[in-house]
Amino acid sequence: MDFIFGPLGYIVPFLLVLTIIVFVHEMGHYLVARWNGIAIQAFSIGFGPELIGFNDRRGTRWKLSAIPLGGYVRFVGDMNAASVPDDEVIANASPELQRQLFVNKNVWQRISVVVAGPAANVIFTFLVLYALLLGYGRYTVPAVIDEVTSGSVAEAAGMQSGDVIVAVDGYEVRGFSDFQRLVATAPERQVTVVVDRNGTEQTLSMVPESATTTDRFGNTQRVGRIGVTRTVDPNDVVLYRPGPIEAVGMTFEEVRFIIDRTAAFLGDFFVGRGDVEQLGGPVKVAQVSNQVASLGFVALINLMALLSLNIGIFNLLPIPMLDGGHLAYYLIEAARGRPLPQRIQEIGYRFGLAIVFTLMVFTLVNDIF
Repeated sequence: MDFIFGPLGYIVPFLLVLTIIVFVHEMGHYLVARWNGIAIQAFSIGFGPELIGFNDRRGTRWKLSAIPLGGYVRFVGDMNAASVPDDEVIANASPELQRQLFVNKNVWQRISVVVAGPAANVIFTFLVLYALLLGYGRYTVPAVIDEVTSGSVAEAAGMQSGDVIVAVDGYEVRGFSDFQRLVATAPERQVTVVVDRNGTEQTLSMVPESATTTDRFGNTQRVGRIGVTRTVDPNDVVLYRPGPIEAVGMTFEEVRFIIDRTAAFLGDFFVGRGDVEQLGGPVKVAQVSNQVASLGFVALINLMALLSLNIGIFNLLPIPMLDGGHLAYYLIEAARGRPLPQRIQEIGYRFGLAIVFTLMVFTLVNDIF
């Protein structure tokens, strides 16, 4: 019965995380739409019946809705939250309103509005990670290999005890935890490791083996292992605080790493290597939010930044109903010089709705069982 009653204890951190992420995403759409002079009918956090709301002086309805699993910005002249044009409203609009309709803006203005949501998620993630790095620094342990396991992937690749890890797949390694994470997030995918051996850099290639680990909360995950160890002495742990300029580069690298590994994770499913157990929906997000919240507010903020970036990436997938689907339509329109026929767009929306609905059901079932 845990799957019924357990999520009740996760509501507060889950709603905090999701509401902020959705607000950031939709605010990106909203601000760029305003800058382009587009009339906005509603800004909603959540779907379904309205719980509370108000109208601003421009006539936009700001509201909190009953189903807290997303949100939307609805433009005047849209039939629904997916921005399907309402032909009747558009035809009967006054000349002044016609100029403010989203559908009547040029294709590059519409592209900018669509991209703004995911872009806002990326910017939010960058700002949060940057602030955490400046405010708290990073504890590091020198990335030195103590022991290479006999018969391991690392031994076969030529790694030796005493090697200092310099970089993995082009990412600078500033501590042993960086090295662990870069390897752990690449199970059964080739990685290129640069090591410093007695003052000489050498490049090694290897494919981490896939292993299953369990965290402190009992969650299992698939990770990469190469067979090296590092003994940590308390005196080895150093708090590293980068300056404001250096922190910018470190944060950009962190964002690039998350995007790279997220894309690789999604790509695994297209080649049959994906682990469906790692896919999660609202229940899993709620569970993880609660678990991370137990580690402290900073940990929850960090999780929120990571989820924001992942949601931004997911929304750019070329699936009608998502931002990426709209973007694909508009890029085709820019290339053709005219929009796709409305019937083709409607078929795409139905297809996209089916994909999104199927994914939601699949992740929900995966969460519960």
